[in-house]
Amino acid sequence: MDRLLVHVEGQTEETFVNQILAPHLYKFGYSNVSARLIGNARQRNRRGGILPWDSFRSDILNHIKQDPTCLMTTMVDYYGLPKTGPGSWPGRDIAGTLPFSIKAKSVETALSNDIYEEMGNSFDPNRFIPVVMIHEFEGLLFSDCERFGRGIGQPILAPQLQAIRDQFTTPEEINDSVETAPSRRIRKLVPDYEKPLMGTLAAIEIGLDKIRAECPHLRSWLECLETRRSN
Repeated sequence: MDRLLVHVEGQTEETFVNQILAPHLYKFGYSNVSARLIGNARQRNRRGGILPWDSFRSDILNHIKQDPTCLMTTMVDYYGLPKTGPGSWPGRDIAGTLPFSIKAKSVETALSNDIYEEMGNSFDPNRFIPVVMIHEFEGLLFSDCERFGRGIGQPILAPQLQAIRDQFTTPEEINDSVETAPSRRIRKLVPDYEKPLMGTLAAIEIGLDKIRAECPHLRSWLECLETRRSN
């Protein structure tokens, strides 16, 4: 399979895929890498939150069935995934009780198993590689705080951003409470922070090489995609 479709929850992730991830993966033999905004994401982003799993799942299943030669993955934030109720995401509730090192993997395994069970034994599970960002996209931006500050037009904030980063072993460990999630920390420093614009500019300024060097979970996802195509 030389085509990759990335199911994303918002415009920032869409731009990340199209402007940063795709050019990188083309070096590994992919002929097309594109992002798919799940549901009416542009409208939903104005209200906040992500789709319930049954709606997200429906889109994924439709694309798997419609395009049997395409590899598919996801790019959604662990922070904010519904934990309980009819819209809850598989594995998300129990993941909150697990050590950081396996939080994301436990959710990804649950998502993969759910899709596989629906598709049946004839489905190749290697066609669907779910990933959740730990804890959310903004965490990646702490991979290089000087470039982060420059990217959002606030180089003077680099020391304060670095002070946040220095509290954690990796940027992905910046935690997920309503007060301490990466985006909440950023908005305390930059009240007018606009994720689709500023997040994208910062990610471009930082570059994928630096982000993957600092963020082990993202790095493992990239390595999986790179290896999957080369095989």
